[in-house]
Amino acid sequence: MRKPAVTSVPIASVLAERWSPRALDASAVVSPEQVRALLEAARWAPSFGNTQPARYLVGVRGTPTFDAILATLNSGNRGWAHRASLLLIGVMVTTNEKGAVPYAEYGLGLASENLVLQAVELGLVAHQMAGFSADAVRSSFSLPEDAVPKVAIAVGSPAPAEVLEEDWRVERERAERQRLPLEEFAFTGQWGTPAL
Repeated sequence: MRKPAVTSVPIASVLAERWSPRALDASAVVSPEQVRALLEAARWAPSFGNTQPARYLVGVRGTPTFDAILATLNSGNRGWAHRASLLLIGVMVTTNEKGAVPYAEYGLGLASENLVLQAVELGLVAHQMAGFSADAVRSSFSLPEDAVPKVAIAVGSPAPAEVLEEDWRVERERAERQRLPLEEFAFTGQWGTPAL
């Protein structure tokens, strides 16, 4: 199922095609090369002063790491994410040898967006989630104090919306994508004055 963005002008296809489905093919597999490409894309994201604060816990379906990540998700996310081919936890490292890492959360966000866009480039889909227990991640994976789990990411191959079974979930999956109009998104001169 495709849901390309409806834009006022053409944008890069990898951006237009990116969305966050929950209907995933439980039989699809990600190859080691695909996992490596996702992580390389994240690794090469920009970061403040090249501090590179992003780190990832990586669980391929069928491994103990996948199961441990899945167990940290809230029940709503576990209800669909178990079909993912790959589960990751994005972690930001908040200190280095110089002290506090500035903009660590922003750096993790940039790296995660690179990962998600690389998934699209590979014909995969990715869904980022806030619904997980950071404390459970810390405990399960023995994270040091300066490593802060911020996002869970499910990667896989799309499946028909019907795999979600419940009518409301299927309808949500099929719903049109929404974004603020540019007039409410970009301003010039003063706040609230549309730039376009």
